[in-house]
Amino acid sequence: MMAVAAAQKNREMFAIKKSYSIENGYPSRRRSLVDDARFETIVVKQTKQTVLDEARAKANDSSLECSILQAQEQHQQEDKIPQEVQQTVGDQDNDDEEIRMVAVDELPQKPHEHVPSADDEDKDTDAGLTEEEVVLQNAASESPEAEKEVVRAAVVVRLRDGMGSLGRILKAVEAYHGAVVHLESRQSRSDGVQFDVLVKVDMARTQLLQLIRSLRQTQSFGSVSLLSENNVNVKAPWFPKHASELDNCNHLMTKYEPDLDMNHPGFADQVYRARRKEIAEIAFAYRYGDPIPHIDYTETENQTWAAVFGRVKELMVKHACSEYIAVFKKLEDEKIFVKERLPQLQEMSDFLRKNTGFTLRPAAGLLTARDFLASLAFRIFQSTQYVRHINSPYHTPEPDCIHELLGHMPLLADPSFAQFSQEIGLASLGASDEEIEKLSTVYWFTVEFGLCKEKDEVKAYGAGLLSAYGELLHAISDKPEHRPFEPASTAVQPYQDQEYQPIYYVAESFEDAKEKFRRWVSTMSRPFEVRFNPHTERVEVLDSVDKLETLVSQLNTEVLHLTNAIAKLKQPFC
Repeated sequence: MMAVAAAQKNREMFAIKKSYSIENGYPSRRRSLVDDARFETIVVKQTKQTVLDEARAKANDSSLECSILQAQEQHQQEDKIPQEVQQTVGDQDNDDEEIRMVAVDELPQKPHEHVPSADDEDKDTDAGLTEEEVVLQNAASESPEAEKEVVRAAVVVRLRDGMGSLGRILKAVEAYHGAVVHLESRQSRSDGVQFDVLVKVDMARTQLLQLIRSLRQTQSFGSVSLLSENNVNVKAPWFPKHASELDNCNHLMTKYEPDLDMNHPGFADQVYRARRKEIAEIAFAYRYGDPIPHIDYTETENQTWAAVFGRVKELMVKHACSEYIAVFKKLEDEKIFVKERLPQLQEMSDFLRKNTGFTLRPAAGLLTARDFLASLAFRIFQSTQYVRHINSPYHTPEPDCIHELLGHMPLLADPSFAQFSQEIGLASLGASDEEIEKLSTVYWFTVEFGLCKEKDEVKAYGAGLLSAYGELLHAISDKPEHRPFEPASTAVQPYQDQEYQPIYYVAESFEDAKEKFRRWVSTMSRPFEVRFNPHTERVEVLDSVDKLETLVSQLNTEVLHLTNAIAKLKQPFC
C-alpha cells in the first residue's frame, strides 16, 4: 500500500511539473490519442468557463468600482440604476456552453428606445453578451486607449422583415460613428427569417458593443451575432499560422511514463528515468530554427534499436506496403538506416525534406492531439528522441524514437502519404473539440494502424503495426475484422489501445483514402477554409476576396504549366 501511495504522489508531483496536465491533473493511466482528445474537450470546456467567468468578473469589477466610489453621493439613485448582471448558461449543439450577460445600466439610452429587462431576456436569449462580446468588453476595459481603439469586426444580422430593414442597420452604424467596409446578404435558412446580412465595420470597441445591443432591441431583427474582432477572435480560435508558432504547441499528456506508472518497465530503473528526463529537457529547450540536437545514444539504446530493426526488416518484405519497402531501401542506401546505430533526427529530417518537404522537430513526449495534428499542417512531424526500455524492446504503448523512425519516417518520405498526413493536420486547425476527437480516431486507424490493399493482398502502412511485430501479425491474420475505410464511420469507431485491435480499416489505396477524407472534411462545421502556402510557409485562412483572387491566380499559373507540358508531350518526335 505504501508503494502504491508513493507512486500516486509521484504522479501528482510530476503532473505539476510537466505537460498539459499542469493545470488540469490529467489521469496518467490513459494512453490513447483519442482519449487525449476527449480529455482535452472536457478540459477546454472547463478552462473556457473559467476564462469567461474571469472576464465577466473583471468587467463587473470595472463597472462596480465607480459605483462604490460614488455610493454615498448616489444613494438615492441606486434603485433607478440597477447594477445587477443577468446570466444564463445554455447548452448548445455538441454540448458547447455559451454564457450571455447584459449590464442593464450600460445599455444605450436613446429617445424612444426600449431598454431590455429580465423578462425580455427570457423571450430572446440573444439579449446579452456572447463570448466574443465578453472578451471584447474585457479588452476595451484594459485602458482608455483600448476602449477607443478602432477595430474591424463582422456582425451577422438576421432580418425578419426582408431587405427593407437594411437601412436601419446602416443608420445605426453611422449613429455609432462606424464605417461599413463590406456588406453582403443571402437568403436565410432559419425559420421566421428572410435574409442573413453580414456587415464588416470599422468602429471603436465601446461603440461596437453599443451598436450590437441597440440592434438587438429592434423587433425586425431575428438575432445579432458578433463573429470576430481583430485582436480577439473566439469563433476562429487561435491556431499556429507559421511553423515558428509551434514553439507554443508542445503541451504533453502525462501518461504511460517511467516516473508515473508502476507497470512501466523503467519505473524502478533510476538510470533510465534520469536519461529520459535529460532527453526531455533537450526537447523542451528547442526553438524554431535551431538545429535538431544531437543525442549520443548509449550502447544499450543502440542494442535496443538493433533488435527491433532486425525484426522489422525481416517482416516488412512480406507484410509492408510497397511504398514503405521502397523508402526503407533508400534509407539503407543512404546509410541512415543501419543496424548498428540509431539514426539522428537531423539526418532523417534532411532526408524527408529532400523527398517530400517534411521536416522533424524534437518532442519531449506524447503531445496533446490538437498540438500534434497542428504540426502536420506545416509538414512537420514532432518526434521523440528517447528510446524504449531494453526490457521491452518489441512493444511500447508510448511513442519513442524507434516507433517514430521505423514506423512513421519511411512513409512520410512518400509523396502521396505525406500529402494525406498534411491534410489531416490542416483539417485540425481551428476544428472544434469534438472534431479533434474524430480526426484523432481517423489518424489512429490510418497513420497508426492502417491497412491497404495491394494486388488482392492486405498490407500494413500504419506506424503502430510496422514498429510492433506482434500486432502486425495479428492485423494481417483472419482473427480481427477488416472493414473498408470510410472516414465517417471510422471517425466514431471505439478502439482498443491496451490490447490488439479487434477492427482494422482497409483502404483501397492512398489516393482512395485521400479522396474519401477530403469529402468527409468538407462536412466539418469549421466556418472557414485554410490552405498551406508553400512559398511563405504559412497557413492562410481563406476569408477574403483578395486571398481567393490570389489563390485563383496561382492555380491558373499551375494549370498553364500543366497544359503546356501535356501539349509538348503530345508533339511528335522530329
